[in-house]
Amino acid sequence: MAVLGNKIKDANEIQSSIKRIAYQVYESNFDEKNIVIVGIGSRGGSLSKLLGAAIEKISPLKPHYVTLTIDKKNPLNRIESDVPLKELKNQSLVIVDDVLNTGSTLIYAVAYFLQIPVKRIKTAVMVNRNHKKFPIKADFKGISLSTSINEHIRVELEGDQAGIYLS
Repeated sequence: MAVLGNKIKDANEIQSSIKRIAYQVYESNFDEKNIVIVGIGSRGGSLSKLLGAAIEKISPLKPHYVTLTIDKKNPLNRIESDVPLKELKNQSLVIVDDVLNTGSTLIYAVAYFLQIPVKRIKTAVMVNRNHKKFPIKADFKGISLSTSINEHIRVELEGDQAGIYLS
């Protein structure tokens, strides 16, 4: 078993954070029947499914899932949604990613959805690293960490090694 680094949060603490974020999302959208949960890539997608399941347990909101594919190295190259934008008009969206590092991925994701009229856009991350280069914030976060640029954060949501690791 590979060592992933120093464990910051374990699986139970992650579940607790997801539940807390679910309540915050519901509070922001209590007047809605549906909510669109947008997962960025595979890691954001996994977190979005866990968040959606938690929302369904605590509220009458019906989550609809969207996966957004972004080239994180050069986000202007390609941004694609697995659901056509026109189907998301006038919806309330929560854009989900595992780690907010510089903010470039989240800001380009938000910009993508601003091509259509939406009711509101909120952002949710499991880890906010406080290294932002863009004027975007996480509306809902599991944990904020002040780390050095050289440190790496890894979020494992499932399996024996589920946790948040700093290396």
